Amino acid sequence: MPREFQLVAFQLGEETYGVDISQVEEIIRLQPITRVPGAPDFVEGVINLRGRVIPVIDLRKRFHLPPREETKNTRIVVVEVPPNTVGMIVDAVDEVLRISEEQIEAPSLIISSIDTEYIKGVGKLEDKLLILLDLAKVLTKEEKGILQTMKEEMEKEEKEEEKEEEGEKEN
Repeated sequence: MPREFQLVAFQLGEETYGVDISQVEEIIRLQPITRVPGAPDFVEGVINLRGRVIPVIDLRKRFHLPPREETKNTRIVVVEVPPNTVGMIVDAVDEVLRISEEQIEAPSLIISSIDTEYIKGVGKLEDKLLILLDLAKVLTKEEKGILQTMKEEMEKEEKEEEKEEEGEKEN
């Protein structure tokens, strides 16, 4: 019996992408992002998600797609990209769907809108194709290290600010 995969499907431009639901922590509305000096251009900055510092990347920039205005449908998909938890800005989140192994083909040269190194396969649905992303390859090892360092620096700054605020309260 063929395996089934459960995916979160989202839009970037005209294309529909999918990531394994087990790697998705949550989907949130776009919120204010704190810019981080010296970060790679596709890194928008960080957000504070219930006390956790989460780096946020713009998948449009990462995949070298043209910029687009944010809309009421723009979302941040919070995913696990070991060793990091990362927010990915997407144009819209469509649905959670199931797809069988038989509906998935290896990436081909047909898909040229993004580098094929990020692609696990292409899912053939009734009315569209679904590009399956390999989140482990969306960021290079070096980029993962940069995000980890950035996150640690922001957490350190937050702790120092908290200590300063506590010191001011005591005076």
